[in-house]
Amino acid sequence: MSYSIAVTQTEQSRLSGLDFESMPFGRTFSDHMFEADYEDGKWKNPRIVPFGDLRMHPAMLALHYGQSIFEGMKAFKTTSGKSVLFRPEQHARRLNRSAARMSMPEFPEELFLDAVRTLVRIDEGWIPSSPSSALYLRPFMFANAEFIGVHASDHYKMIIFSCPVGSYYSKPLALWAEDTYVRAAVGGAGEAKAAGNYAAALLPTRLANQKGFDQILWLDAKEFKYVQEIGTMNIFFVIDGTVITPATDGAILAGITRDSLIQICKDIDIPVECRRISIDDLFDAHERGLLQEAFGVGTAAVVAPVKSITHQDRTLVVPPTEAFTIASKLKSTLEGIRSGKHPDHHGWIVPVTASHSV
Repeated sequence: MSYSIAVTQTEQSRLSGLDFESMPFGRTFSDHMFEADYEDGKWKNPRIVPFGDLRMHPAMLALHYGQSIFEGMKAFKTTSGKSVLFRPEQHARRLNRSAARMSMPEFPEELFLDAVRTLVRIDEGWIPSSPSSALYLRPFMFANAEFIGVHASDHYKMIIFSCPVGSYYSKPLALWAEDTYVRAAVGGAGEAKAAGNYAAALLPTRLANQKGFDQILWLDAKEFKYVQEIGTMNIFFVIDGTVITPATDGAILAGITRDSLIQICKDIDIPVECRRISIDDLFDAHERGLLQEAFGVGTAAVVAPVKSITHQDRTLVVPPTEAFTIASKLKSTLEGIRSGKHPDHHGWIVPVTASHSV
């Protein structure tokens, strides 16, 4: 099916008022956004319009029954000044996996890619050029049928907007291994980027913050034994020279940064394993002096060092960030690929083009 994206540009850009040196994450928004509507079993009226408020009905289904999903991705500037996306097709596919789990319609991958490219091209001036900065893109879909009833909607809206961002975390993280609340269980919706997953995490995260911790380390829902992920990203450990990350099992988000770093490990001959790892395994490795590094990975944070993990009445302190060699190597390699400093052997970098239709 062929789509044509209509473009209505803003009459007055807000770009001149942006201070690229001071950008709180997720609070500054660029000039335009993409919209499309699902009606009568089809996606219709794809368009780019000036960024602005939405009209909504009090009975809008997403507000009552939670059919809402999203993605997080970034656009970058290479060292040569070109605007590029990183693995956008993987974000399109993950969005559709989330949609399937939440009984929502798939969004055409070709239209997703063209919408992102066109939006970024129009707001290209909003892409920061400083290291560790990017234009963060937020595609999201929600049910907007106007009735009350516990069943899937027949109307949906897809929106993509963007915001220039700097670093997500400014310091190494102290983690609290949660053993009362759960993020997700096998068979649940943990592998979907569904809004409700994040809402359910807000209370336990606040409680962890009140204890002095930066984030939660989620454990499995059955035994509170096996490590899943950090509240905002996947997690990696370096134990005796081997990179270990929990295997996805339906309850862990299949992170695109996670997948990329696993591949980079293989490319540069760093031993890597995707397997179950228990909280006791971590403490045992720490006691034997084998736990060398721990870090979170995700689109927003990229690579975020972990300084400590507390579980019940015991705490392990990870070696200082300055001693991390593998995390820094993985981060520099990934950022090098994104910036064009390192070769892109896997076709991850997609240039922003002037195309308006597919």
